[in-house]
Formats: sequence, structure tokens, C-alpha cells
Amino acid sequence: MEQHLAQYRIFFEVAKAGSISKAAKLLYISQPAISKSILRLEENLEIALFTRTSKGVSLTPEGQIFYEYLQNAFSAIEAGEIHLAKIKQFNIGKITIGTSNTLCKYILLPYLNKFMKENPHTMVSIFTQSSDKTSLLLSENKIDIGLVAKPAKTQSMSYINIMEIHDIFVATPAYLSSLKHIFDKSFNPLRDGNIMLLDKNNATRRFIDSCIEGSKLHLNQSIETGNMELLIEFAKTGIGIACVIKEFIQKELEEGTLVEIEMPPDLHIPKREIVFLYDEKNFNPSLIKFISMLKK
Repeated sequence: MEQHLAQYRIFFEVAKAGSISKAAKLLYISQPAISKSILRLEENLEIALFTRTSKGVSLTPEGQIFYEYLQNAFSAIEAGEIHLAKIKQFNIGKITIGTSNTLCKYILLPYLNKFMKENPHTMVSIFTQSSDKTSLLLSENKIDIGLVAKPAKTQSMSYINIMEIHDIFVATPAYLSSLKHIFDKSFNPLRDGNIMLLDKNNATRRFIDSCIEGSKLHLNQSIETGNMELLIEFAKTGIGIACVIKEFIQKELEEGTLVEIEMPPDLHIPKREIVFLYDEKNFNPSLIKFISMLKK
């Protein structure tokens, strides 16, 4: 196709002008050269593209079809050239970020807001999925940076610590009061309550499961979901005890809407680190600016 691109352009201009002589003036090419180019193109495609008349040329039905395809193609090329010119003129960059829905809402958005104010012409693409998937996309160079719970092994990736998070169990005071009324003195919320957790494909769920395995606690699970937001809302409606991230429900805890459940002595859930994970070998200018902002 590349070797025929010049012929395509000549064909397109002749079709648009309806005349070889007019196209010759527009392209600064001699009429014989244009006629020869059209003839070669027709021979290559093994089909007639023009009907020659005393007034000029007109497209055959097949030529009209080919012209419409080329019109779309050249319009796309022109749009691409304009886009590149704007990128150069306005210093437009692009960065791709991967994270989960929860981390996007509670952590990424404030950073993104600041970054966009400083770099208003940067195009940002956000891929939302699990932390495991984000790490995989990063290793495959399909995203520039990922906001994740720090993995046990960062391998060759660099990272920037953002904050520590604490996984806790919470419920409404009314739900706990109801449980206490039912079980009286033998009341144990984590044993007797309806426990709501993230699904087992979630890295947070696997982390919680690994912590519980080392204790004598047996959870009476009733609801499983892939969304932390839903867990928080489920807990607030008073239908059970949810395992959520403490830092994301500070308002509810302060207002008393939700109450943190005390952990049994043999159950310890360590704090986790949230980090921006990236490859130092990625020299994307927009990524470098984003990292620079994070380090301030």
C-alpha cells in the first residue's frame, strides 16, 4: 500500500477536480505524469476508475466506491496531522493511570485534580480494575503508573508511598444492639453477625483471609461483593458487619453512624501501604511531571 500512496493521492485529486489538467495545476505535476499514474493504478487494481470524456473525467461506479474510501482515509490523516500540531502548539501530553474504583475515588482524584490544574492540556486515561490487574498492566507497559496496595514484591518497579490504610470491621450501633439482645452475654459480633466481605478475587479479601487463617475466628459470611463502596453502604443500612478501610469512613466513625468492632486478641490485621507504582525506565514527559508532583 505504501508504494501506491502517491498514486492514491493523484487519483483522489483528479476525482475531486473532475479534470486531469486541473489536478495537474494543484499538484504541480505534468498532465502526462498524472495520466501515467492513473493508468498504472488501474492496471494494479485491474479495474477502470475513470471514464474519459471531452470535458474531462468522471468516476466509474467502482471508482466512486474507491474515492469514498480514500476520502475517509485522507480525512483521518489530516485529522491526525491537526492533532499532532495541537500537541506541539499547546504542549499536550498523555498519561495512563491504573487503579481500583475505591482508590480512584478516595485517593487518586485529589492528586489528579492538582495535576490537571498544573497541566490542563494533558490527556489522562484511567483504567479501573483490581490491584493485581493494575500491576500486570504496568509490567506489560500498558499503563504508565498504578495506584495500588503495595505488593509483597515490587520487582523492578519503583514506588512512592502515599498513605497507610487499616482494614477494620464496622457496623451500625443499632445492628450491634440487636445482636447483643439476641445473644445476650455470649454476644460476639464477629462470630454471630452477618459478615460482609469483598469477593475472593480481590487482593484485599485475600489479605484479610490470610490474617484470619492465623486466628481461631470463624466468620459467618452472608454477603460478598467486588466493590468497597457497596460494602460501606451495606454496613450503613444496618444489615451486617463489613470489612472496610478505616481511612475511607472517617466521617461515619466520627459521627457514630458506624462503629469499629474490636478485634479478638489472636487476630491481628497489619496496616497496608498505598503506593504509586511505576517503571523508572518510562521516560514519558507527562509521567515525569506527575511523579514530580507526587514527590513535592
